[in-house]
Amino acid sequence: MARILLVGGNSGIGLSLGKQLIAQGDELIQWSRHYGELVDVGAQYYPLDLASELVLPIDGELDGVVYLPGTIRLKPFHRIGLEEFREDMEVNAFGAARVLQLALPLLKKSPSASIVLFSSVAAAQGLVFHTSIAMAKAAVEGLTLSLAAELAPKIRVNAISPSLTDTPLASNLLNTDTKREASANRHPLKQVGTPEGIAKLANYLLSSDSNFISGQVFHADGGMSSLRV
Repeated sequence: MARILLVGGNSGIGLSLGKQLIAQGDELIQWSRHYGELVDVGAQYYPLDLASELVLPIDGELDGVVYLPGTIRLKPFHRIGLEEFREDMEVNAFGAARVLQLALPLLKKSPSASIVLFSSVAAAQGLVFHTSIAMAKAAVEGLTLSLAAELAPKIRVNAISPSLTDTPLASNLLNTDTKREASANRHPLKQVGTPEGIAKLANYLLSSDSNFISGQVFHADGGMSSLRV
């Protein structure tokens, strides 16, 4: 049984992952803004406010940390204010770094620990109106690679870079049949991602089955980043 800290996780990928971890017998600690469904199925919950000074609410040993908070700000570059750039960076990149600095002493107590972060297809692909989120998620990928080198061999660090996934965060982009079809058709696999599928990848990266994998960014993006069909 692994002891996992899930940061965020009240919907979408995080909710699916949390349910998977609890179902397989792991101890799940959820640190997020709001109390959610995971508590009802066995998670320990602690409130999180990324805008305040952070204090890790637990001690002991951790076998894994998953950082899920993110934003989707789609606006023309000339209309994005400095505070909006800062907010995207704070939530996606700086928040991850702050949490991991706090969790690191607990991860070091584990014989083999894993960190899973989340990027976006926009970090490596030029997508219109994605400048702010692309900047923030590129920072997450840089954090992943550098931290994986620094923490090897005991702690593994990987990131998942999804394309559009059917989550509440993306609901405005998928809220009609026309939008959903258009979004699916932009991917070589002609579909959008599912929370369950991305969560299974995160679960694998947390598990000992992936003990030879670190410093990787997994492009779970329907082939968008590498295929032309």
